[in-house]
Amino acid sequence: MYKLSKILRTAVQYQASDIFISTGAKPTLRLNGDIVPIAEHPELTKKMAEEYLLDIMNDEQKKRFEQTLDLDFSLEIENIARFRVNMFVQRKGIAAVFRLISETVMTMEALNLPSQMKKATTFKNGLVIVTGPTGSGKSTTLASMVNEINKNQKKHIITIEDPIEYVHKNQQSIIQQREVGAHTHSFQKALRASLREAPDVILLGEMRDLDTMQQAITAAETGHLVFATLHTSGCANSINRIIDAFPVDQQNQIRTQLSESLQAVFWQTLIKTKDNKGRVGGFEIMFINNAVANMIRKGKTHQINSVIETSTKEGMQTMKKAVTDLYQAGLITEENALANIPKEFEA
Repeated sequence: MYKLSKILRTAVQYQASDIFISTGAKPTLRLNGDIVPIAEHPELTKKMAEEYLLDIMNDEQKKRFEQTLDLDFSLEIENIARFRVNMFVQRKGIAAVFRLISETVMTMEALNLPSQMKKATTFKNGLVIVTGPTGSGKSTTLASMVNEINKNQKKHIITIEDPIEYVHKNQQSIIQQREVGAHTHSFQKALRASLREAPDVILLGEMRDLDTMQQAITAAETGHLVFATLHTSGCANSINRIIDAFPVDQQNQIRTQLSESLQAVFWQTLIKTKDNKGRVGGFEIMFINNAVANMIRKGKTHQINSVIETSTKEGMQTMKKAVTDLYQAGLITEENALANIPKEFEA
């Protein structure tokens, strides 16, 4: 564990977001979005990679890894940090990606989230989706929203995660955190059980499949506030992603259910700052008003972007506006601004 601990400690020191340990390559860090190998470290042989990685799994995890050839779990190393780990097998041998998780849950203000996003923490029920590519900070945003509720409201909150990332402490609320694999067999099983556990708020780490999506919508319809993530780009595309996951003969019903249960969608991306010293978030914000609900119900999601553009008084904003504002504030370069404006908005 010593050699791996040394690498992980270096990653924390340099504020890397990810660490890559892979057979046939040098240990590598992701710094401000860039991939940077640790130059002084030799390439990892199959034996070295196995020594680094098998040592951090317990017997049960090793057994599951042998069966499935990939595994998600969390790892806490005393006096270093907490990590989300994905272990897998590639052509040359064993490999893993470590995502560094902050020990403290940052507030929405500290993350510089748009102030109107705080509105989502006050909803009594419904579905709130945070979407974006891998590594865009979705889990961090959701954790800050749960933290906002925990600080200010007396609620029962259940999180279902794979794995648990941010660890919450009870404040005004009671928080129960469940990890898939360790505390429950699946997202679906935990979500189904949660409806019998009197939650006010449910955080679902990811809506990965049709069954989980259906249960999340049902939970939102039956009086719960449900937060979840999706891997898509664009608020309207997130709605299409959910609808398209269902068989054609069920899609009209799902459109109706979504139009009534969906409360908000936030699409986020991280853009490198002008000084190359960090990244800043760009956010598309959509709240469900009558116009958006009607477009979802009638299958006219291609018209939603125009509603977002014209609904700034309701707190909505397009990604084009978010990125343009960052550029005009001098936070990002023109090149990065143009690269992050969605195609439908390009001149």
